[in-house]
Amino acid sequence: MTYPSTAPADPAAQGTAPTSARPGTVPAQPSAAPAGGPPAGRGAWAVGRERLHEAATTEPGRLQILGAVLALLVVAFGAVTAFEVADRSAAADDVVSRSQPLSADAAAVYRSLADADTTAASGFLAGTLEPEESRERYQRDITTAARLLVKAAANTDGSSESAREIATLNEQLPRYTGLIERARAANRQGLPLGGAYLRYANQQMTSELLPAAERLYAAETSRLHGDDDSARTWPFLSLALGLLALAVLVWAQRRNYARTHRVFNQGLLAATAAALVVLVWLLAAHTLARSELSAARAHGQESLQVLNEARISSLTARANENLTLVARGAVLTEDGKSDKYEADYAASMTALTEALAAARELADDDAGRGPVDEAASRTGEWQKRHKEARAEDEAGNFEGALGRIVGSKQTTGQSFDQVDAALERALGHEQAEFTRSAGDARDALKALPLGALALGILGAAGAVLGINRRLSEYR
Repeated sequence: MTYPSTAPADPAAQGTAPTSARPGTVPAQPSAAPAGGPPAGRGAWAVGRERLHEAATTEPGRLQILGAVLALLVVAFGAVTAFEVADRSAAADDVVSRSQPLSADAAAVYRSLADADTTAASGFLAGTLEPEESRERYQRDITTAARLLVKAAANTDGSSESAREIATLNEQLPRYTGLIERARAANRQGLPLGGAYLRYANQQMTSELLPAAERLYAAETSRLHGDDDSARTWPFLSLALGLLALAVLVWAQRRNYARTHRVFNQGLLAATAAALVVLVWLLAAHTLARSELSAARAHGQESLQVLNEARISSLTARANENLTLVARGAVLTEDGKSDKYEADYAASMTALTEALAAARELADDDAGRGPVDEAASRTGEWQKRHKEARAEDEAGNFEGALGRIVGSKQTTGQSFDQVDAALERALGHEQAEFTRSAGDARDALKALPLGALALGILGAAGAVLGINRRLSEYR
């Protein structure tokens, strides 16, 4: 009888046989594949792009992307419109409440200084005892100039050109008033030195104070033009975003109609209406603002500038007319052939006549043309009386010439006061015209920033609701 062999199995065969677990041990488990997270070697951006690509291949995914794009476009349109229009509105407000008033104040500083110089010369010619009215007018002019300089300094950047001119004026004004007081003191004592002090004061006024005041006026007027240009600038980015948002909204509704044959989607329709309202509001408000600013510039700002030049010319002419009698031919032109002050008077009168003609062309109504016509008529009368006074002076009749220059009736002084009063009325009218037009421009833009932002948010909500309505059909 044959039995099976009990020899140990081949080692190779044993290696393939299952191994029984030892008592008290846990069998080894196969390691599980890592769950979640991007595969090795791939970043979050690549995974996100892949998921976006997968979402774009299905209609619900495409609708979600479209809804996000529409909401972002409409919100961006509202926000950018609010930002740009707020900037234009602030510039328009600066034109009304800061730039133009400062420009007008700078012109008033020049007029006050020139009138003070003219009044001082007139008081000097009146005799050893200066009339009380003349002294009060001089003091009022100096006080007005000092007050306006303080106001200008408070509203001007310390490093600007205006600040430097204000510092010059503040430094030179006390020196000028000191010279005038010396001239008055000498004149009361009957000393000829008073005339020299007066001429020296006038020289300082014409070479230091008035040029600084003119540069201040030019700087403030330049700032006014800058604010005006900023308020006029079209909000091109807002307009472009508005057109883009409307185009995408219209395309989205056509797409919706092509897939569902439904004419209206209430949410998308509301978003389109909101974007259209903002766009039309933006165009209408900015067009109106530009129109009002153009009217303010053409019929207010330019007229004010010309009228200020006319008033300054009249003041300069009057000062030179007075100094012609004070100097009595002691100051000649550079060629030494004629009286310097008489030559300067003639040049100022020519500038006054030209400025009045330009002001009449710019005036757009009878209320504006009336004072200018009166000023032109009084200027002609002034020139006629001045010729009569010069004829008396050249004939050696100084008292006769003085009587035609200084006085309240039938004198050049009366003509000058009439011209100045007419120009002041014209300036007041044009100032009101400018303020009204510029204020209307500012008001046209006032409510648009908040309205655009609110409508942008509502339009974005409508776009999201409209898209969600379509997404609900897939659930």
